[in-house]
Amino acid sequence: MIRRFVAMNRLLFVFALLIGGLSASGASAEKFFFRDGDRIVIMGDSITEQHLYSNYIEMWVTTRFPKWNLAFRNVGIGGDSSRGGNGRFKRDVVSFKPTAMTVDFGMNDGGYKAYDEAVFKNYVGGLQGIADQAKAAGIRVAFCTPQPLDAEEQGPTALTAYNLTLEKLSEGMKKTSDANGQHFVDQFHPYLAVLDKARAGSKPYKRITAGDAVHPGPPGQALMAFAILQGLNFPKLVSSVAIDAADLKGVKTENCEVTNVAREGDVLTFERLDGALPFFPADASLILNWAPILAETNDYRLAVSGLKAGNYEVRLGDKTVAKYSADELAKGVDLAAPALAVGPVSEQVKAVRAAIEAKNKYYHDRIFRGCVLAQASIPEFLGLKISPEEIESKRQAAIAERLQELPALEAAVRKALELKPHKVTIAPAK
Repeated sequence: MIRRFVAMNRLLFVFALLIGGLSASGASAEKFFFRDGDRIVIMGDSITEQHLYSNYIEMWVTTRFPKWNLAFRNVGIGGDSSRGGNGRFKRDVVSFKPTAMTVDFGMNDGGYKAYDEAVFKNYVGGLQGIADQAKAAGIRVAFCTPQPLDAEEQGPTALTAYNLTLEKLSEGMKKTSDANGQHFVDQFHPYLAVLDKARAGSKPYKRITAGDAVHPGPPGQALMAFAILQGLNFPKLVSSVAIDAADLKGVKTENCEVTNVAREGDVLTFERLDGALPFFPADASLILNWAPILAETNDYRLAVSGLKAGNYEVRLGDKTVAKYSADELAKGVDLAAPALAVGPVSEQVKAVRAAIEAKNKYYHDRIFRGCVLAQASIPEFLGLKISPEEIESKRQAAIAERLQELPALEAAVRKALELKPHKVTIAPAK
């Protein structure tokens, strides 16, 4: 049954790419895995500890739900495995009192070799331990398969060598997740489908995900984040505005408010207060050559009917972000890409990202790596007689002291997320 599921999943994702690319879920917020008030832990190995896909997920979620009360913690550790995650669960997960978490293990678990049944059993055993502890603590878990290696071996598919082992581990994760009533996310096959699409479109094949074969750079980690969000039923809608320029009272909106609608000659203006923000990491833009992730995670809609024939520019604030024909505007356009390039939406999203990255860097550098994982080697090297109990006491005191800085960093994120109206102008193109 599991093999049949994996084979069918692979075919479905390849088919999706052939008809236009991966498609993000159009699900509503009610179907989304995360909820208002969640305290979320993101657990994994060195790929998680890079703070790329985890930051991207946090950005997409917080900008899509800026009024939600959310807290994220990344507890990825380089070289870790499912058994390691199980062993440190109480220290790194339960201590944060989370309500939800994602688990992404498998890359190290397979041993970077051909499939081995004993290795498989160890991997599944670690996952089962995590599932057991999560259930005991009342934590919702999304088990996320590892992504495949993006090796530069030539051939029609990336599903060779160690990726065959990773696919088998993914089957084990699916079975374990289902058996425990947890949420399963297959990022392996969506990622593989994009790699195979790139292999078919560029010869000789060169890595499209940046970084190295194991540790993707921003393009690959944006693909990871997208595949995970898709598996979590992330809603695509940002907001939508439809205006009839011939009848200014005919305004339709979704997840936003429109005020001060006015028309002077051929120029239409209004104030737009969105209930969410679009997002895509600009440093990951190369992946858009192979997967339309920006468009598939953001539906930032504007439709304007009743305009005279001709071309028009769309200004957000005082910045011209795009130009469209009257026909294009009447049908409706997606402003996500141009709005993220320049203007007030772009500036706010950059501010939110800076605040989130500052918060997560502080937690990782000063608390998680700086205290929780720090080794007591200096006192030993100096020959000082400090008992393990005293070391642990000082460690806990340092953690408590440094945690006091986090509320201000969390507040900076919430401040950056405060939504403000911006002026929208539709005017004849110059």
